[in-house]
Amino acid sequence: MANTASAKKAARQAVKRRASNMAQRSALRTAMKDVRKAIAAGDKAAARAVFQQSVSTIDSIADKDIMHKNTAARHKSRLNAAVKAMA
Repeated sequence: MANTASAKKAARQAVKRRASNMAQRSALRTAMKDVRKAIAAGDKAAARAVFQQSVSTIDSIADKDIMHKNTAARHKSRLNAAVKAMA
């Protein structure tokens, strides 16, 4: 348990940061899931549009260091390859 005033404040801030990070990570997972659903539905135009939105979300989260930039690049690459592979 935190004893000093600064440690107590740091603990409060950590709780807020964690909540924010978890919400953004959840939004990221939802965005990637939406792309996969569009791919499974077979509509290439819709999948392309949803992919563009998810790229924005992925980049935003990578910029905030919630996800490593290389991990973000890997996710974008794989989703893009799946969209391009559609017949």
